[in-house]
Amino acid sequence: MAARGRCPGCGSAALVEDALYAQQQLVCAACGCVLAEGLLTTTYSEEEHLREVAYSQSTGQKEQLSRCLQRGIRRVQDLCKVLQLPAVFEETAMSYFQRALQLPAFHLVSLEKKELLGGCCVFVTCRQHNWPLTMGTVCSLLYAKQELFAGVFLSLQKELGLSVPALSLADLVKTHLSSFRLFQPSAGVPAPFLEDKEKLVARTMGIVELASETWLVTGRHPVPVVTAAAFLAWQSLQPRARLSCPLARFCRVAGVDLPPPAHLRLKELLEILLGMASQLAWLRGFHLDKKTVVKHVGDLLQHRLFLLKNAFCQEGGEEQQHGQDSTGQGSASSPPMAQDKGCPLAGKCPRPLLPPCLIHPRKRLRSAAPSAPDPAVTGDEPISDSEIEQYLRSPEEIRAFRKAKAWS
Repeated sequence: MAARGRCPGCGSAALVEDALYAQQQLVCAACGCVLAEGLLTTTYSEEEHLREVAYSQSTGQKEQLSRCLQRGIRRVQDLCKVLQLPAVFEETAMSYFQRALQLPAFHLVSLEKKELLGGCCVFVTCRQHNWPLTMGTVCSLLYAKQELFAGVFLSLQKELGLSVPALSLADLVKTHLSSFRLFQPSAGVPAPFLEDKEKLVARTMGIVELASETWLVTGRHPVPVVTAAAFLAWQSLQPRARLSCPLARFCRVAGVDLPPPAHLRLKELLEILLGMASQLAWLRGFHLDKKTVVKHVGDLLQHRLFLLKNAFCQEGGEEQQHGQDSTGQGSASSPPMAQDKGCPLAGKCPRPLLPPCLIHPRKRLRSAAPSAPDPAVTGDEPISDSEIEQYLRSPEEIRAFRKAKAWS
């Protein structure tokens, strides 16, 4: 090839740049020979070094992004900015979103599900990096229903084959309580409602661990349990001024939603605390109810292992209770077995520590109705002709049966 400054055909140095269909070419002005074609478009990395590349390797070769992909990428970027996520999280979420849109499973879904796909990618990325983020937070930012979001999340996890670790309760408690508006003075928060964040988180963690040890978390949505635990912890830190505040007002002042099952979780927690309070020696002289037991939450959490062991039967509680009932029926004058063994409740054995679904089942299994006893077989029962015929298989047996019938 000739030198860069001369034409290889005529040797002229009059080389000019000519634009043909928006693509620049290097042309000899003397003979019209095209020296270079499509070598003037550069990529972003090549522009820094001012190096010429082929058009097939340049940015112009890339296809234009679709509107759906552009909106999804912009939505992912906005979510990452609102949540203040690192740049690595944003890149990972965008790569998941681009991979998901290329799959056939997400081609024919509704526009609403495609809009939630970006939020699912952000949610998966945060879970994989152990970043405390709940599904409810993402749904509130996207104004989406949790059921629909969960469906898109499961589809994304299945199609991409992603491994999403579960969020620990400790991280969930810290994340959920960080959204409460009870830690800084404001116009909508009364002075008695203000509380130190570290104290509230520590006390809530203790109550959530107690709920986990008593089967109140297993198989349940964690947010109602954390909400009820935070309410009890908040009341126990200053019980004199906060016992009269109901759960609904607490959530309204704190600026969080009140999950419908939170009232049931609160009731179950109070039942556990009342059972534990009956084992404290300095509380046996007081009449405790669901309001006054909140004052002693600190002491109950401090000795929770000992109190749980004495207040509830860990294993074989039902068998012991049935055995004691059968033994007590022998003589009416003998004292109950529970009192002889020092059972904390008068005349009653502590109930077993089982999940609430087993203690209070919604539907009880119906026992099968007892069938009538079969009559005893004597051998003198009459045998019908149809029953005899089903035992006759060969023609010889049929002929023998006909002869015997004719003789009779």
